[in-house]
Amino acid sequence: MTVNPTASNPATTANQTALGKASLADNFNTFLSLLTTQLKNQDPTAPLDSNQFTQQLVQMTSVEQQLNANDLLQQLVNNTSNGITTAVSLIGKNVKAVSDNANLTGGQAKWSYNIPADASDLKVEVLDANGKVVHVEAPSDLKAGDHAFTWNGKDMTGTQLPDGPYTLRVTAKDGTGATLATTNYVEGVVTGVAQSNGSTSITVNGGPVDWAKVVTINQVAATTPPATTPAAS
Repeated sequence: MTVNPTASNPATTANQTALGKASLADNFNTFLSLLTTQLKNQDPTAPLDSNQFTQQLVQMTSVEQQLNANDLLQQLVNNTSNGITTAVSLIGKNVKAVSDNANLTGGQAKWSYNIPADASDLKVEVLDANGKVVHVEAPSDLKAGDHAFTWNGKDMTGTQLPDGPYTLRVTAKDGTGATLATTNYVEGVVTGVAQSNGSTSITVNGGPVDWAKVVTINQVAATTPPATTPAAS
């Protein structure tokens, strides 16, 4: 008979730890009930040995500490498996990532989009956080490839909109009227890393981006201060 090794499953480990805590709590409550009953009914001439139940309390405390240590270890494993270590290493680097969302900061939001083939019709829309279209353009460059798009933060009436997250929607059609699958990107220097609900995101241009959607990483070029000319004597 062949026995296959069992792979470690974080969810299973977490469940086992939770069950262990629940069992420990039940046992501890039972122990206290028994101890209370024994103390109430002990023979005054032969009292209970306090060393015995003290040792049992110490053992239960040790088990509880081990279970808590397992929780901390599991959290560390989850953070590592979710890419937070790799994401942190991106701070200070210039990245390009697949994302429809960008942050409007100081009256400017930047995206780029890719058209897989020449288009006969192209429409670019910017949507606010509520999904409302606030800006529409019809670019004249319909060639296949990457295209940069910068929005000045003004809506269709010319009103300057507040800074915050906005979404780019690109609709392209080929000569037959078929829809082309476009892809949107954001690019910038990573300034932070966050983790929420088990997923890791990086901060690019002030907005969150899924770190797993990064497609290119570049080291930011170091700036050389201009040379100073000695003053004439």
